[in-house]
Amino acid sequence: MKLMKIQKILKRLLQLHPKSEPSTLNRIRRLLKNLNSPENKIDNLIQVVGTNGKHSFCVTLREIIEEAGYTCNLNISPSLRKFNERYYFSGKYISDDELYNLLIEVEKINANQSISFHEIITAAWILHASRNKSDVNIMEAGALFRLDSSNVFKKNLCSVIMPIGIDHRDFLKKGTIDEIVYEKCSHLLNGSKIFISEQNNNVLEKIKKNISNNSSKKFIFGKDYFYEKNVKGFNYRDKMGEMSLPLPNLSGDFQISNVSTAICAAKNLDQFKITDSNIKEAITKVRSEGRLQNITQGKLRKYVSEKNQIIIDGAHNPLAASALKKYLENLNKEKKIFMILGMMSNKEHKEFIQILKDKVYSIITLNIPNQVNFIEKEKLSKIAQSCGIPSKTESSIEKALKNIAKENENAIILCTGSLYFAAEILNLN
Repeated sequence: MKLMKIQKILKRLLQLHPKSEPSTLNRIRRLLKNLNSPENKIDNLIQVVGTNGKHSFCVTLREIIEEAGYTCNLNISPSLRKFNERYYFSGKYISDDELYNLLIEVEKINANQSISFHEIITAAWILHASRNKSDVNIMEAGALFRLDSSNVFKKNLCSVIMPIGIDHRDFLKKGTIDEIVYEKCSHLLNGSKIFISEQNNNVLEKIKKNISNNSSKKFIFGKDYFYEKNVKGFNYRDKMGEMSLPLPNLSGDFQISNVSTAICAAKNLDQFKITDSNIKEAITKVRSEGRLQNITQGKLRKYVSEKNQIIIDGAHNPLAASALKKYLENLNKEKKIFMILGMMSNKEHKEFIQILKDKVYSIITLNIPNQVNFIEKEKLSKIAQSCGIPSKTESSIEKALKNIAKENENAIILCTGSLYFAAEILNLN
């Protein structure tokens, strides 16, 4: 019953923002002021920007911090199974009752004034975090940062720049990598610390240029910290020494890079005493749903053979496709990979598919259920065909799975293209 009421509020909040209005921080600043400026009561803040890896970084850092006995608030976007996943406070996700009361309170204070959905739900998280004190508050920025609703604070513990690539061009004037780096990095807070993850060399130089006048102390991958994969796991190294670590409980070699950035941040934040033991324990427990997730049980298994492997991954941009390709290269070469693909309309569809074309035997395209701005499956299928990959459409995930299993009972089935698509599949399961 409470869940239905929450869905009704969220639906109302989605209707508050005329699409014609430009990106601005004025709306959220107005609402925060009317909420008695809760952002000024939060100073132990970690702000995370980037195109990919933000979620993996956030949940890994949270795990390390909690393993060391500290408390953590966390704000992520989007959620996969349930909206509550966006709001994490001191060891647990917000309850339906708390979420309902919080959204009602913020909706009432906003008084039907124009505001985007992302802005009003960010304001709600900030308000609740200001009342539920934790040792650290971790915030994942939205699409960009300069005009993102997470950019309303005057001070923080640190900023983190995760891998940056092309995405969200519809929010930009030119859509170039220079513009994307500027939007994400030029307005990071001064006077704290900035951790820069492993980046494409060209992008790293652009990041350095954008933060050259920022007074924060910089920690750059490849200069201040390193990792190296080995037979048993990986070695992490920085100026304080070296650690031999087990592989994290996250699939894909690229996750070692994300985890290493979280380790660097945890070790270099003076407020926390983190031991090597805390780090070892934490990285073997960390979970990240919808990221190279193997479906070994659940309702969807009944549509495929015992030998079929189902992998769900929310990759939705070229940078993520490149990481996904490296993962696929390490799978059983004897097995064909069939893709089930659903994407939002504002993505780089052709480039995404082109990167994966050598690894994929065929593609079934679907519309993304419960979303409005998806690319029609017929159009997506034609794009796949234009890349030289056999492709057809299907009406549901269940039918797509049955279809593939009937054709090849040994196939690896990769469901990808969008976090929203991944969420729908996980909910079906």
